Amino acid sequence: MAEFVTLELPAGDTARGVAVLRMNRPPMNRISVQLVREMAAAAATVAADPRVAALVVYGDERVFAAGDELAELSELSPEQAAAMAADLQAGLGCLAEVPQPTVAAISGYCLGAGLELALGADRRIIGDNVKLGLPQIRSGLIPLAGIRRLSLLIGPGPAKDLVYTGRFVEPEEAMALGLVDEVVAPDEVYNAAMRWARQFSAGPTRALAAAKAVFEAGPHGLNRAQTEWAGLFTTEDRRIGTESYLAEGPGSAAFVGR
Repeated sequence: MAEFVTLELPAGDTARGVAVLRMNRPPMNRISVQLVREMAAAAATVAADPRVAALVVYGDERVFAAGDELAELSELSPEQAAAMAADLQAGLGCLAEVPQPTVAAISGYCLGAGLELALGADRRIIGDNVKLGLPQIRSGLIPLAGIRRLSLLIGPGPAKDLVYTGRFVEPEEAMALGLVDEVVAPDEVYNAAMRWARQFSAGPTRALAAAKAVFEAGPHGLNRAQTEWAGLFTTEDRRIGTESYLAEGPGSAAFVGR
């Protein structure tokens, strides 16, 4: 059983809904090796559950994650660091491997490995008092999983500035950079994330997963789009969607998630 994360899955055997993955490592949700592994395991559970239409990732009302657990990292030998780097990198990027749409609901602080986790989500919603940043450089380290994704998200110039300086980013700048997608009142962060996620409960699950796979393919996206597009012709939702569109116009399909 996980110690630092909880996963709430949709109730029932068939109804599709929103799963909620929470980090719970008081007092500041610092990202330890165990927390990363538990997050990766929970993300894999979500990915394999056909009841999950979308995923909300949350810390709590006070903090999303206040950075790396440096006390733990300081004890690693070079050999230990080399041995676990690939697994930790994959774990920090686990949200990008979830085929369903994902949204990070961010309160308080989202720093270091916490921001690296959030960068793997499809959407980031923050409170208007949140501070974000990748301050690992100030500890003589670098982000293990966030540099490439940050560069693709906001461009290499701004990404280098944030990584090289390790400075904090306020909500207004984060929105201007494209680092986050929505800024709301602090007590509305979770509700806003749930509103965004719930719109996919009746959506075409396979088509959403296909679109996400193309986004994740990066420079190989054109080839991946061909494969994913053709594959959708084997799905019930493609048949339902096209027949419904032809008969009644857009927005009338009742998708079944297959």
